[in-house]
Amino acid sequence: MNRRYRKTVIAGNWKMNKTAPEAREFVEKLRPAAAKAKWCETVLCVPFTDIQTCVKAAKSARIFIGAQNVHEAKSGAFTGEISAEMLDVLGAKYVIIGHSERRQYFSETDDTINAKVRAALGAGMHPILCVGESRVQRDLSVQEDFVRMQVKSDLSGLTPSEVRKVVIAYEPIWAIGTGQTASADDAQEICRMIRETIRKMHGARCARAVSILYGGSMNEKNASELLSKPDIDGGLIGGASLDVKKFSAIIDAANQ
Repeated sequence: MNRRYRKTVIAGNWKMNKTAPEAREFVEKLRPAAAKAKWCETVLCVPFTDIQTCVKAAKSARIFIGAQNVHEAKSGAFTGEISAEMLDVLGAKYVIIGHSERRQYFSETDDTINAKVRAALGAGMHPILCVGESRVQRDLSVQEDFVRMQVKSDLSGLTPSEVRKVVIAYEPIWAIGTGQTASADDAQEICRMIRETIRKMHGARCARAVSILYGGSMNEKNASELLSKPDIDGGLIGGASLDVKKFSAIIDAANQ
């Protein structure tokens, strides 16, 4: 982490878990850990049905609420979709875009993801842009080329000031929900490469300002080692974010 230039972010991705009453209880229990996190921004990216409840429960707490997806259009005949403006009105400050599950199960392309990033920025939200390689791509040693292509495509056409508002989460697909984790050195190497890619696109000042998270099975046991790396500025947490004690421990590790 490098707090001199950028913020530390610990974001939970609840995926399709927790009803509104369960979400309210979780936020209340998380308040003490978030209150102590003066050096870390705590974010909960929750199901759409929980956003309003969580925003209300997190009022006056050091907890920001985010969404897990957004549509690129402002409005229209898109049954079941949610626009950035709708999320903004509810109080969501962050939104996950391009998660590998969205890419895999819902056929999202880099063009679509780029449009979603633009939509979120246009509504004043912070996109959490997910990138990462598969097991096959890592075994073929093309992970850097693949992730570099994702970063360039997903941030295409954005200005340096817009890119500064984007949080990038490196999530190797083979480590999501599997219990496998990239070594701290391997994760650092990809995060360093992501920052170098942004530097080449928009200059050193922009690259220094972008928070880059690691999101492949970070938990309360490995968080400190991962967060000790200079280009890892936080985590996008899946399973461990559903447990208050585990998530609080990760927040504590990021606040050291």
